[in-house]
Amino acid sequence: MKDLITTFYTAFQELDAEKMISCYHKDMTFEDPGFGKLDYDQACKMWRMLCNNASNFSLEFSQVEADEYKGSAHWEPKYNFSQTGRFVHNIIDASFEFKDGKIYKHVDHFDLHRWAGQALGWKGKLLGGTSFFKKKLQLKTKGLLARYS
Repeated sequence: MKDLITTFYTAFQELDAEKMISCYHKDMTFEDPGFGKLDYDQACKMWRMLCNNASNFSLEFSQVEADEYKGSAHWEPKYNFSQTGRFVHNIIDASFEFKDGKIYKHVDHFDLHRWAGQALGWKGKLLGGTSFFKKKLQLKTKGLLARYS
């Protein structure tokens, strides 16, 4: 399964959302602090949107570990946040569960407060650590996904 994780992040380095999505099980779930919990269709839209809108993007990944049931990886995307143009260097630890040779559960962990400070400037530094900010951000990101085709 290490190869599956490597394929996923190599595809992301190439901004190939369809190849990323091919690594996912049809009943999968994704979760992170910015988007919250997503089902397969929402996760597919998220990766397509992120790949299509990527600006000044690069990604490094490492520490890929996996057995037949679970896996993990460390990854660091760098990009200009589309809404503000501000440069972001996010530091993310991912955990995976597998089913039928595909990613069945994907959870990304990162410091939302740190991300918000980079992406949004002083407002993000001020509010990025609050549950209010997290809820508002997840409502906004889910709204973007609902409108994305």
